[in-house]
Amino acid sequence: MGGAVSAGEDNDDLIDNLKEAKYIRSEQVEQAFRAVDRGDYYLDTYRENAYKDLAWKNGNLHLSAPCIYSEVMEALTLRQGLSFLNLGSGTGYLSTMVGLILGPFGVNHGVELHKDVVEYAKERLDSFIKNSDSFDKFEFCEPKFVVGNCLEIASDSHQYDRIYCGAGVQKDHENYMKIMLKVGGILVVPIEDQLTQITRTGQSSWESKDILAVSFAPLVQQNRADCSKPETVELPPVTIRSLQDLSRIYIRRALRSLIDEASPATQRVPHKRRRRRCRRGRISTYVFVGNQLIPQPMESEEEDRVEQEIKEEVEDEDEEKEGSEEQPLKPEELRINLLREKILSLPLPDALKAYLLHYREK
Repeated sequence: MGGAVSAGEDNDDLIDNLKEAKYIRSEQVEQAFRAVDRGDYYLDTYRENAYKDLAWKNGNLHLSAPCIYSEVMEALTLRQGLSFLNLGSGTGYLSTMVGLILGPFGVNHGVELHKDVVEYAKERLDSFIKNSDSFDKFEFCEPKFVVGNCLEIASDSHQYDRIYCGAGVQKDHENYMKIMLKVGGILVVPIEDQLTQITRTGQSSWESKDILAVSFAPLVQQNRADCSKPETVELPPVTIRSLQDLSRIYIRRALRSLIDEASPATQRVPHKRRRRRCRRGRISTYVFVGNQLIPQPMESEEEDRVEQEIKEEVEDEDEEKEGSEEQPLKPEELRINLLREKILSLPLPDALKAYLLHYREK
């Protein structure tokens, strides 16, 4: 599934193309996508394909196409402090992006069938926290992953504000997932080749809206042939943060505010390089190739006119940039992690500094 937009050279290029095609429509979703490099969730030998709008699978590892994740993130309508459950959490790529929006007082849980994939997701999460340049720019809700079949979740588990299922759901499992929603909550799930948004409007009422035609592998069901009792999945507990953890959150928040007030120029977003043109039109047809449903964009008779309009827009923007007195930041200024520098300059014991930095190495 994928192929809705042009391939990118890197993560920013891919996001530019997703915005151009209107798959990414909100600023918070754009920021989350830019902060988490999709290539970091690929095996190194396949990283060159990370910025194509295509799904990827290797063994048990799987990533949906970027256009699918874009639609999912937009449909979830996330905000700080919500609880999120990812059914079929895979590599943790989506859960990490969600965590950047939920903030430190949200809940971020994932259930994944394969133990090796959960281990891979934990490794990718640890790498993001320790090495990503984006980590200190956000307040993060760290995902917690458990191994198990998402159709065997304990019946007394807590409910969630937002739920996503990353595998095809049969109609007879739809109600099973809907009852895990809080009233007012949103479930985004592929049902009968349609990515669907379901909102719980009351104790026994829901509203549904189709978002996009998709093709997902079906959920793996428990094998009952041997009549053995299925293993119940216990979701992670929802815990109250410790005073120590709360102190770190508020100290980092206060320092970040001081930095923003003292150095507003360093918070400017630098001009990105000019995007390569991708089609504005949404996918309008799908064809089967083997057992995969592949989107095919339709050719437009107005394409030449649109290209000319974009060329004129680029020229206008370049003229505006040349007439502006604002100077772009130097590359060395952009690389400085001001929050880290501020923490390291505080008259505190090294152990406390390390804690405030989340033990990050850079």
